[in-house]
Amino acid sequence: MKILVGTDGSNPALKAVKYAARLAGGTRAASVITLVSVHDDTALRHAEHFVGRQAVEDYLRALSDKDLARARRHLDQAGIRHDMVIRTGHVASEIVALATRGKFDLVVVGSKGRSALGDLLVGSVAQRVAALAKVPVLIVK
Repeated sequence: MKILVGTDGSNPALKAVKYAARLAGGTRAASVITLVSVHDDTALRHAEHFVGRQAVEDYLRALSDKDLARARRHLDQAGIRHDMVIRTGHVASEIVALATRGKFDLVVVGSKGRSALGDLLVGSVAQRVAALAKVPVLIVK
């Protein structure tokens, strides 16, 4: 089973990683987890003119490395085979595109505790992934 787990370094994302690890450990088939960290670089495009593209890429890479650290540590300790992917762009769209291109069996994401009004107005990344994905999506609370 190929499982894609979106992580942003938050506690809800770590819960999603732990749940995916339990799923992977509980299946008889060989399971592989891919962690994905996506940062929206839209706001930083203007900064490129002042600091250069490489500085922006280095900054986003450092953020992603930090976001992935706890998740990787947990999977290493659990002995779960995994890899990681780092992307920039619209977060939900990038996760869905990777899930499709990579032919993943399942996408697992954490649910953040936003207000009902905030979800109604803009929606969460988890909601957008669930709405756009062609593969099953598990939202972990």
